[in-house]
Amino acid sequence: MAANPYRFLGLAFATADLLVEVDDRARVTFAAGAGAKLVGVDAAGLVGQSLLELFAEADRPTVEALLAGLTDGERRGLAEVELSSRAEGRVASLSAFRLPQNAPRLSCALTLAEGGKAKRRGKGKLFDRAEFESIARALIDTAKDSGPELELGLIELAGLQHQKQLLSVGEGAALDLRLAGALKAESYADAAADLGDERFAVVRRKGDAPDAIVRRLTQLLGPALTPTAHTLPVDVSGSVGRVMRALKFTLDAYIADGAPPSGASLSEVLKASVHQTVADASAFGAVVDARQFKLVFQPVVSLADGEVRHYETLVRFKDGQSPFAMIRMAEELDVIEDLDRAVADEAVKRLCADKSGRLKLAVNVSGRTIVSPGFIESLIAMAPSASTRRRLIVEITESAAIGDLKLAQRHIETLQAAGFQLCLDDFGAGAASFAYLRALKVDIVKIDGSYVRELAAAGRGDTMIRHLVNLCRELKVETVAEMVETKEVEDILRRAGVDYAQGWLYGVPQSEPSPRLAAAPSPSAAVRAAARRPGVKERWG
Repeated sequence: MAANPYRFLGLAFATADLLVEVDDRARVTFAAGAGAKLVGVDAAGLVGQSLLELFAEADRPTVEALLAGLTDGERRGLAEVELSSRAEGRVASLSAFRLPQNAPRLSCALTLAEGGKAKRRGKGKLFDRAEFESIARALIDTAKDSGPELELGLIELAGLQHQKQLLSVGEGAALDLRLAGALKAESYADAAADLGDERFAVVRRKGDAPDAIVRRLTQLLGPALTPTAHTLPVDVSGSVGRVMRALKFTLDAYIADGAPPSGASLSEVLKASVHQTVADASAFGAVVDARQFKLVFQPVVSLADGEVRHYETLVRFKDGQSPFAMIRMAEELDVIEDLDRAVADEAVKRLCADKSGRLKLAVNVSGRTIVSPGFIESLIAMAPSASTRRRLIVEITESAAIGDLKLAQRHIETLQAAGFQLCLDDFGAGAASFAYLRALKVDIVKIDGSYVRELAAAGRGDTMIRHLVNLCRELKVETVAEMVETKEVEDILRRAGVDYAQGWLYGVPQSEPSPRLAAAPSPSAAVRAAARRPGVKERWG
């Protein structure tokens, strides 16, 4: 039976809205389909036009890169590209294929994005790390059922920064556009990211070898750059969560150490990371179980009268291990709850041993821990008396780690009903702080040290802190300012209405919760530098 050409068109239109054939200059030689719907011109009217003119200017480098260097029988795409202004900014998926018998012509297929538009990064820009992981998860999830085989591409462009230094501002911007276009053309569904330090990542359709990627990038970006590429197959047979853990670990390792071992798959990288994770978690668990840490205490004073209000309980590990590194590792391995329980238990013992009944302590609890029902139950059980509970403040750190704000609020209400006070740490750090304050009805907020440091530098922190204090006062929430180091800053905080302050001005962390020092010894430059690293002060001041 003779093949009916309309049958082939029907099969093609089952997966595309517009079919276009272009010559080696990207001029349309044939078009069929919903041209008016996609680009505002019927299919016949497209013949003779440049294919590039169908797309927004910022996405034309992607289209050029997609078409460049296609070998016989090779297909590339899908690339997410914005259509020209006459199509009202709609987004379509573009793929290209070179028939061996049809050279030099290329076959292109365009499909309108679902809903006509798609959520995209800035025009001509690559995704950042977080955006890339989000789109990678969506692609992997889809690939489990009906998507193509995928792989992770790791690409380094040695000499990129040096080349940019030699270019004018305009030339550098043009290079960025060509670079973004070239990498997006290597990706599947626009999944290309800038990881920094001349390193990039793409999720792509499994196919040609890394040297083909290098060949195309060299052709598009010129000989001044030295591309290297590595690909790792993505096995989607397991859970999406497991695949994403492997992907995240691989990106971390690539950023820190360069490319993974040659020939390794994503699952093999994950297997190695799991072994290391288990070893690290076991070692950390042994430290916590054996209580191989000590507690130190830093005073929090009233700005009204200078009296000590309470002490924050901070952690020091034995053998000189960095508290910052250990706690960050515990948070990343999701074993921080064990440390939170152990520290709370030791703090409660201190309170129970205090004969005066006046000692008050604050303990840090991760946002990961505050949503654990088991921790809430154990904290209430370890502090059986109302007197003890009134003297223990639960300070929530790492608010961004709270996965369920409603559950966290229920747990906060349970602890408050039992007599504990709750404090929200790092208030003002990040755009989500106000959302946390709205969702979590705490008793105290600790103003992030970045604002306090701005006071010392005569920045705008004064205005910000006054607004924060006024907001908290309306909500009947007390305020604590951290990292206070000078009398000048203390005076500004007092005038702004801050209730309490903490920092080296009042005392460095001590092994006993003693009255604040009259003149705190000045920490070394190294200690000061370390304490300004993000997150360090959360557990060790």
